[in-house]
Amino acid sequence: MTATASAVPSTALRVREVPRGESLRPFIDLAWKINGRDPNWVAPLRVALEPALDRKKHPFHRHADVAYFLAERGVEVVGRIAAIVNHRHNEFHQDRIGFFGLFECVDDPAVARALADAAAGWLGARGMDTMRGPMNLSTNEEVSSPGVLVEGFDTPPAITMSHNPPYYGALLEGAGLAKSMDLLAYWIGSPVPPERLVRGVERMTRREGVTLRSLRMGKLDEEVRIIQEVYNSAWSRNWGFVPMTDEEFAYLAKDMKSVVDPELCMIAEKEGKPVGFSLTLPNLNEALRHLPDGKLFPFGLFKFLWHKRKIGSARIMTLGLKPEFQTSSGIGAAMYLRTFQVAGERGYNTGEASWILENNLLMRQALEKVGFELYKTYRVYDRAL
Repeated sequence: MTATASAVPSTALRVREVPRGESLRPFIDLAWKINGRDPNWVAPLRVALEPALDRKKHPFHRHADVAYFLAERGVEVVGRIAAIVNHRHNEFHQDRIGFFGLFECVDDPAVARALADAAAGWLGARGMDTMRGPMNLSTNEEVSSPGVLVEGFDTPPAITMSHNPPYYGALLEGAGLAKSMDLLAYWIGSPVPPERLVRGVERMTRREGVTLRSLRMGKLDEEVRIIQEVYNSAWSRNWGFVPMTDEEFAYLAKDMKSVVDPELCMIAEKEGKPVGFSLTLPNLNEALRHLPDGKLFPFGLFKFLWHKRKIGSARIMTLGLKPEFQTSSGIGAAMYLRTFQVAGERGYNTGEASWILENNLLMRQALEKVGFELYKTYRVYDRAL
């Protein structure tokens, strides 16, 4: 039994679906019970988490069906899981994949198996033939990043990335799941890239006729439309991709507006037309670590604002190029390099780039060319239904 999970009493185990209208507080609170003693875990902000799970508030639920399950022994909650049918995913990919997510569990294979079986049964009853996850809630709506952490437990996660006990991978494999895809996180700790690299990337961008510019906050609506168009084009061939709706993008833009640093958001253009973009955020987890209860009010906001001034790292959350520009890692390397240069000028001297599909070799090469090193691995699993 690990230090992160309390001892499980011998009372009979049951898994139940949380009825609509019943409070999700026990479902949400379990994350603190499982992870609260881990010094590297960063509590999610409740003010952001609760609306994402609310079927009436978040646009994801317009095209998805979600069921929340709790595992209980007596009055004690010992596990949770969400079962998700993302209709847009299945329409886009012409498949019948159901998802599970928001998985938390004590170190007990019986509990993990019961949770997985409950989600699988719910998905199978709705015509799904595969269960995949964790997805939290999708690759577009990340309550936290997809997958469970399987390598890199010794450091805290970057903003919106997952962190979990080391035993989760074994629990899921014991519940009949097998690896589907690894998602990778890269880290860079040196604020000064080699001069030869800078010169080489600059020559490449001149040769390609590519220019990089930062986000224009004064024309935010126009910029959001550009980013949405590039995003839905750039990722269209990627594993797990689902095009974002206008409503989803507007919701995301509203969320990001208060935390984005426009100088850290790059749009790549060729002959005046956008061909790629990247989104980088200050690593707010450096400040959120000081809010162990996940609450901004009444006092958490002051702690957050105080520690926010001292943030020294950033996370490159997204970088994508239109398909016709994806045959070379050069433009991606230029965007990573320029982002890191600007970040250094603004006091962010270390950073993460995540998440990257393990089979996205061009982006991995672009990162490694600039000096990033692989340091965390997240795993997504499948189970046939």
